Amino acid sequence: MSGAHSAKGPLGAALHYRALEQLYASAPINRKFASTLHIPGEGLSRLTFDVTAADYHAAGAAHGTIYFKMLDDAAFYAANTLVTDRFLLTTGFNLHFTKPVRTGTVVAEGRWISGKRRVFVAEARLIDAEGEEIGRGTGTFMRSRIALSGLPGYSSAAQ
Repeated sequence: MSGAHSAKGPLGAALHYRALEQLYASAPINRKFASTLHIPGEGLSRLTFDVTAADYHAAGAAHGTIYFKMLDDAAFYAANTLVTDRFLLTTGFNLHFTKPVRTGTVVAEGRWISGKRRVFVAEARLIDAEGEEIGRGTGTFMRSRIALSGLPGYSSAAQ
């Protein structure tokens, strides 16, 4: 129930991070997006996302749902690095758009801020191909009753 490092040591934590990356890749929604997740350490995540014209709204830039998905996923996975037994659920998310994005690679950097028991707070920011911030958000996440070990995409190697 505690953080990945204290519960499993560095090797166990790394297995948990790889299993979370596999969980992300296995989610059916992520088949619709050219994206990959990397978790470099506890409380951190990095999502790389390729924005194309298929993601545009009527005015020719990425729709806000794309921003939300990238920010929510990055913050969520940063928070879930601290929880080795349960899947977290997003309970609230605030986001701010600072610049439109058209095409190219966008990186969402997630970072856990607070909470280690039931409710977690994490933030994320979006960086475009030119290195400029295009959006940021903060979310709250709560432990669910869903065991990570029961999810098909979560590798049993992390157990």
